Amino acid sequence: MNAQPDPPFLLRPEPPADGPPPCSAKGCRAAALWVLAWNNPKLHTPLRRKTWLACEEHREHLSSFLGVRGFLKEVVPLADWQAREDTGGAGGAGAPEGTGGAAEPGGAPATGGADGTDGPSAADR
Repeated sequence: MNAQPDPPFLLRPEPPADGPPPCSAKGCRAAALWVLAWNNPKLHTPLRRKTWLACEEHREHLSSFLGVRGFLKEVVPLADWQAREDTGGAGGAGAPEGTGGAAEPGGAPATGGADGTDGPSAADR
């Protein structure tokens, strides 16, 4: 019996190995420049941080989306976030988490949606 692969809408593309990870805004493939660290206090402990990545164009929109819900904790340049990780800091108050609860390979923050999805949906933009 052949195993069926997961539907494509459940799969998240891997970040490019040769460059910066992409923006978390749905459909955006621009290089991420910012890390938006957040948590949902109804779901997460106070120190837990999940992350979305943002290009310059989507930083304000994604920050606003998280901010109006009281989820946004910190906005940090990606290079600074990665430097914190390299020096033993957890990139904020907690390790970056995303789908699966682990950081992406290569030290880039993982991404995850405020509602437990892989990122903002088209309705959220």
